[in-house]
Amino acid sequence: MKIQVRVSHEKDTKYASLICQKIKESAKIRGTGIAKKDPEYIKLKMIHGNAIVAFYNGELAGFSYLEIYQNKEFVVNSGLIVFPEFRKKGLAKIIKIEIFKLSRKKFPNSKIFSITTSNPVIKINTELGFKPVSFNELTQSEEFWKGCKSCANFDILTKNKKKMCLCTGLLYNPHQDKNLKNKNTKNNYLSSGDKILLAYSGGLDTSYCLKYLIQEKKYEVHTVIINTGGFNKNELEKIENRAISIGSKSHKEIDAIEEYYQNCIKYLIFGNILKNNTYPLSVSSERIFQAIKIAKYANFIKAKAIAHGSTGAGNDQIRFDIAFQIVCPEKITLSPIRDMKISREKEIEYLKNQGISICWNQAKYSINKGIWGTSIGGKETLTSYHDFPEDAYPTKFSSIKKSEKLELEFEKGELISVNKEKNKAVKNIIKIKEIASEFAIGRGIHIGDTILGIKGRVAFEASAAIIIIKAHHLLEKHILTKWQLYWKEQLSNWYGMLLHEAQYLDPVMRDIEKFLKSTQERLTGTVDIVLYPYRFHLVGIKSKFDLMASSNIAQYGEMNYAWSAEDVKGFTKILSNQMKMYHNLKNKE
Repeated sequence: MKIQVRVSHEKDTKYASLICQKIKESAKIRGTGIAKKDPEYIKLKMIHGNAIVAFYNGELAGFSYLEIYQNKEFVVNSGLIVFPEFRKKGLAKIIKIEIFKLSRKKFPNSKIFSITTSNPVIKINTELGFKPVSFNELTQSEEFWKGCKSCANFDILTKNKKKMCLCTGLLYNPHQDKNLKNKNTKNNYLSSGDKILLAYSGGLDTSYCLKYLIQEKKYEVHTVIINTGGFNKNELEKIENRAISIGSKSHKEIDAIEEYYQNCIKYLIFGNILKNNTYPLSVSSERIFQAIKIAKYANFIKAKAIAHGSTGAGNDQIRFDIAFQIVCPEKITLSPIRDMKISREKEIEYLKNQGISICWNQAKYSINKGIWGTSIGGKETLTSYHDFPEDAYPTKFSSIKKSEKLELEFEKGELISVNKEKNKAVKNIIKIKEIASEFAIGRGIHIGDTILGIKGRVAFEASAAIIIIKAHHLLEKHILTKWQLYWKEQLSNWYGMLLHEAQYLDPVMRDIEKFLKSTQERLTGTVDIVLYPYRFHLVGIKSKFDLMASSNIAQYGEMNYAWSAEDVKGFTKILSNQMKMYHNLKNKE
């Protein structure tokens, strides 16, 4: 079963005659209602996008349209029809909700009304916030009441001087929206002047969203940026100034770097997590934390809706939407670029027409920076075969040194010092990045599976993340047991995949984190590394928990002290028992 309910367009005009026929048949059976409509009139409604059409498994199944009266003071939702063979499938309610949403979107300040004899339709309207009213509270336009002439009950209407009939009048007044007690109505629909929180990065997409929501929708828009290590003080100031200049009512910068480390990066290190053995989940891990912080701030400022600038073809839209649905489920989520499928060129043109010209089209690459790495997208990453140019990476190879030594010290899995200088983990990550970036280390191109089921290709540079993960993994190989390493790898892969696919808030993630943390109890020691241009070499480790240091048992390939030759012979006999049985039976075949 597939139900599709959408706004009409010109290609739907082929259904006009069929719709008029179905309206007439339905009115005849009920003995009430508008008995006749002109197909040409219905076609105009479709062409101008003033109608809703419904399909069931690809077949036309229902319809409704809107009309405006008294200089847009009133909008009527009319002509609701569900074809008999598709009734009792919930279509009427979906169509009614969609025509109501369309009316509010196109005419946010208009009163919306409906007249009907159908009890189910009255119930749906009431749930949407309509109230029963007398006819004198509806439009007084003669044009509207002329439409009732074809109804079987028109004489009742005229006898009562248009004050009442068999139909019930229902009215939705947007100016009373804030006073409605019905929470669903309050939360599911937006009016001009409503408070919106926009996740704002200062780039083209979010700048377009900011101007569009203010200029076209008349919302009161506030902006917020969550810093997870991708912005310096100067950049944050420029972003705030841009937001305010475009029209944001307020702008908030929230520092979440330490929280991001404690709740995520730490476990990415514990798990040695590289997506497809390549990508350190730089941006994908950041987004869910940014989304959670944005949702909490939306609750704090009591915004009615949250907006983001994601397109419909990427992973970030999923991460934002899921976090918002869980942290603040009562708030509406807006995504103008995704919803309208607007191109980058159209965004630039719109902003220029609004007097906002910041040379957006000079940026060839989409760059997302964070403390755990930078991802870069461009025309090369849209193909499977183009290499990524040297000058597209944000940091440039600049070291005059042939090599440089680096010593990292871990304590219970956490990075506590760099080159014997102790500091907080976040400061250590930044320090490694500053040292290693000069050598252009940590660059790569990742190809992976998106949440949407398509393949995605992205370039990245994450010198600190790659070096720390590889150094940590080397230390683990010396300290942990074979089965600790094996099961860590299994659960770490799941943790990385679930994090990438926006499942961070699933409780299983807390369970895996407890396991990962428990494996780090002995993970203390130092790792020596040598940096070279575009690569690095792991030299070795020193740790009091190094299992190689148990030289009183054996030294691999040299001498053993804890077993005899006869012990090994007996061990190999037992170890090979099942294989011998298998091959003996196979030989008999």
